[in-house]
Amino acid sequence: MSRKYCLIILFIFSVFAVRSQIGGETTYQFLELTNSARIAALGGTQVALSDTMDLNLPFHNPALLHEGMSNTFLVNYINYFADINYGYASYARHYKGVGNFALGMHYINYGDFKEATGTGELTGRHFKAAEYALNMIYSSYYKRLSYGINIKPVFSVFESYRSFGMAADLGVGICSKDSLTHIALTARNMGGQLTTYYDDGNHEPIPFNLQAGISTRLKYAPLRLLLTMQHLNHWDLAYYDGEEDFTVEDLYEREESIAKQVMRHVVLGVEVMPSDNFTIRAGYNYQRRQELKFEDKLSTVGFSLGFGIKINRFRFDFATSRFHLAGSSNLFSLAVDLNNAY
Repeated sequence: MSRKYCLIILFIFSVFAVRSQIGGETTYQFLELTNSARIAALGGTQVALSDTMDLNLPFHNPALLHEGMSNTFLVNYINYFADINYGYASYARHYKGVGNFALGMHYINYGDFKEATGTGELTGRHFKAAEYALNMIYSSYYKRLSYGINIKPVFSVFESYRSFGMAADLGVGICSKDSLTHIALTARNMGGQLTTYYDDGNHEPIPFNLQAGISTRLKYAPLRLLLTMQHLNHWDLAYYDGEEDFTVEDLYEREESIAKQVMRHVVLGVEVMPSDNFTIRAGYNYQRRQELKFEDKLSTVGFSLGFGIKINRFRFDFATSRFHLAGSSNLFSLAVDLNNAY
């Protein structure tokens, strides 16, 4: 059996084999964070963005790894909240007749902590907390169908507590004959813990996320429209409206219209490209807005903005995402095309 059919069959069976989860019930939550300033500006996740030059895209869907990304180096940095920062570095290479490969490192640093006793007395000892995921990505294509896989060993350390796990992403995508429209499906973060944080501990699930998306570039206008449906493996996304006393059952029981339930899965994005070297972006994440908004002052929670600049072999992207009235998260991405030397 050819490799394309093996990957497609593996993808289908893996999707049905993974048990769905909702927020708060999984470990390795950092795997859900986007490292890309471009993707962050487009709402936080997009799995069908067809661009042969952006090495950030295979992080969200390995089928998007393309020959045009070969010999490109990428580094991202994200200034998060409360002295937390995270980032991603990656390099890609194409091998004729074999396929496309990329190697990346995703990390999050939670900062420096002061140890204290149960009564709050400081011991004078400091410790750190961090998590890491190695991304080993492969992709190939058959006619207009692309497919890919991302194997992700995960290491998590919180003071003396350590855990090792294994995750994987599978993705497929297909483009239209004129290459203006791209449709994709990806199953992210399949797998689980191999070792728990303490001896004889229970193995916790990781944040599996089944996503489908579409992007289309208008033929006669410098505009690209994007839509991704996330968490398709769990239709009723948990939400507490704060009107009654909170109970555990509130995570699973709520009354909401079908339209609002659908919108919780939708992430919208738009790119305006006045030139080949400059792009303006905006996105909207309805689920984020509903979870983090403050009823007395809605502000721009759930919205995101950004831009991209390309100068010679360098590509710089910036985004700001509004999470809460308390502040926004800023993301920076820098890519270098090592094929183009001065």
